[in-house]
Amino acid sequence: MSDRRLVQVAVPVPLAEAFDYLPADDGPLPAPGSRVLVPFGRGERIGIVVDHPASTPLPAGKLKAIRRVLDTVPTIGAELLQTLRWAADYYHHPLGAVLSHALPGLLREGRALDEPPEPTWQLTALGKDQSPDRLVRKAHQQAKALVALQAGSLAVGELRERDITTATLERLAAKGWIEAGAPRTAPDARSLATTAPRLPELTADQRRVLEEIADDERAGSGFRSYLLHGVTGSGKTEVYLRLIAAALATERQTLLLVPEIGLTPQLVGRLRDRFGGELAILHSAVTERERFDAWRRAYRQQAKLIVGTRSAVFAPLPAAGLIIVDEEHDSSYKQQTGFRYSARDLAVVRAQRLNVPIVLGSATPSLETFHNAIAGRYRKVDLPQRIGAAGQPRLKIVDLNRHANRQGLSTPLVAAIDQHLTAGNQVLLFLNRRGFAPALFCPSCKDTEQCTRCDARMTVHARALEVRCHHCGAVRPLEWTCKQCGGERIAVGAGTQRIGEELAALFPAARIARLDRDSTSRKGALDAVLADVAAGNVQILVGTQMLTKGHDFPRVTLVGVLNADQGLFGTDPRSHERLAQTILQVAGRAGRADRPGEVVIQTHYPDHPLLTCLLTRDYAAFATLALAERREAHWPPFAHLAVWHAEAAKREPAFALLERVRNLAGGEDTNGGVTVLGPAAQTMERKDGRYRAQLLFRSAQRAALHRLVDRVLLAIRGSSEAKRVRWSVDIDPLEI
Repeated sequence: MSDRRLVQVAVPVPLAEAFDYLPADDGPLPAPGSRVLVPFGRGERIGIVVDHPASTPLPAGKLKAIRRVLDTVPTIGAELLQTLRWAADYYHHPLGAVLSHALPGLLREGRALDEPPEPTWQLTALGKDQSPDRLVRKAHQQAKALVALQAGSLAVGELRERDITTATLERLAAKGWIEAGAPRTAPDARSLATTAPRLPELTADQRRVLEEIADDERAGSGFRSYLLHGVTGSGKTEVYLRLIAAALATERQTLLLVPEIGLTPQLVGRLRDRFGGELAILHSAVTERERFDAWRRAYRQQAKLIVGTRSAVFAPLPAAGLIIVDEEHDSSYKQQTGFRYSARDLAVVRAQRLNVPIVLGSATPSLETFHNAIAGRYRKVDLPQRIGAAGQPRLKIVDLNRHANRQGLSTPLVAAIDQHLTAGNQVLLFLNRRGFAPALFCPSCKDTEQCTRCDARMTVHARALEVRCHHCGAVRPLEWTCKQCGGERIAVGAGTQRIGEELAALFPAARIARLDRDSTSRKGALDAVLADVAAGNVQILVGTQMLTKGHDFPRVTLVGVLNADQGLFGTDPRSHERLAQTILQVAGRAGRADRPGEVVIQTHYPDHPLLTCLLTRDYAAFATLALAERREAHWPPFAHLAVWHAEAAKREPAFALLERVRNLAGGEDTNGGVTVLGPAAQTMERKDGRYRAQLLFRSAQRAALHRLVDRVLLAIRGSSEAKRVRWSVDIDPLEI
């Protein structure tokens, strides 16, 4: 059928193609990027218009009409629509699912962009005097509503998201405990702007970096990628703030991506102080209504600074001026399920399409980014010196083969802790293992408590009297008597909880806090710990990977890395890179301003080349050596990868699918320059009751890799093997 009055719509379903529809009426065709309600299957779906095709292969009688056009102007602008179409092709993910992923949940549900703000509810003076505890047993929902409103007024939608019903609100209003408030409007930037803070004096390095970027701006460079390689404590954040201020001065928007909002409260605080109501925050921890409001403010250019985690890369930027990716090396920028995109890489694509500069900042850049800088694709600007007189922390290796230790704390490290505490400073200890101990072991029969659903040991959580699987979440009571032989079992190894207890015994006068997923699971717990550390109320802080996320602890002068061996012998090609980044990131918490820092790294392999390089040289030297190894081994960035994942309740179907993929690809070495490796079981083959396998495509030519993936996908979708398993393809994977 040939008809210029056709509308092609991408629907969020696991199908690669878009679908042709007739327009809703005789009015104008909805523009690409507009949301429409369309019949699909036996129901209706909200899709996005992507094109107006001149013809369709469908006969006229088979075409259905759009039920309703939801947008008078496109919700997804032309640039973002183009970027998302590119992303769907590059990551080989259905276009409808990609477009849907880019929108806040309320827009996916059909909420109007121009809808009036919702009414709010707030406590009355009488309501503020009520104790929710008295209502918990007889009126649980009313108690829940009172607690929610104690922090301030909330919109109806926000209360609904907390499962508080209209009936509950009406009962409280009848008692005179709450009252309706005025609808909450979008914040006015001028009214929320704070008094201009006193700006810190820039270092010579900071001025040089800003001048280099400004020179490019004056020359009209438009798009340009910068690697801001600054050691921890060198003032990268202040460079960001000055660049943002320059963009705001010309009424342009800035997108600032951060790894995890909850772990960077100091950065968000500085942004609020500096830019006030210009700020909109987009991340998963906010309510759907808050996310919708922030997205809409960015869309309307009411917010000039958009800060968020991975998914904020899809924020509307109609007046784009700058994109910044903080801690660009962080693995949380890669989505590991569903639409497996890299927010960092998509940020570069967006900057190019928007013709604006992008700054990728890190003390430990990813090897791909470092290589791009060496190759001249990115301009490298450096902050090589820390601010203040402290200088770089002093690194020291402790050989665990030669020194006694108590539950993972070596004698030299204990002595160093005592020395720094005596001097009135704080100590930070890093161990990427939460819980009390990683294993419950019987010395008599050698049995270890295993998870029944995963190929993993259960972790001991002594305080809760439980053993837990940190992979599937299974929990069992902690039983010290062996089920196999009746012997007495022991907890082997140390997690953050056990280290905390050992430290309490060694340093009874010191206040000790933990920073891990267990200790910060309650709302507000993380902020409370960080506030205590900042106030000096905590002398020793023990934590996991959360400690590496850009925190500024000015009083910490000693950092201990309790087990550097965890990443030395990993099977993943990136394991050394991740270990080096982790060690240097956590080491960077030691010594700020005028307080010199010391870092103690415990290991059983003190002569390992990676540790020797970090000890005697710097990250740039490590990166150069690591890139040479990657080149020899044909790993990224000197090769391009795609990993096929398959999982099933039984082992055979997962491997059968990947064998089919391998056969379709042409075996181990294809004529197109793509090497096929596998299939093989994943490192942890069974997880949460399902068997997992993978198959690797590797090629020096990106285009050849994608052509092969496209060809195999076309053949595999809908096959009998594909219907029996969960499967996906991951482009540019971070884990192998």
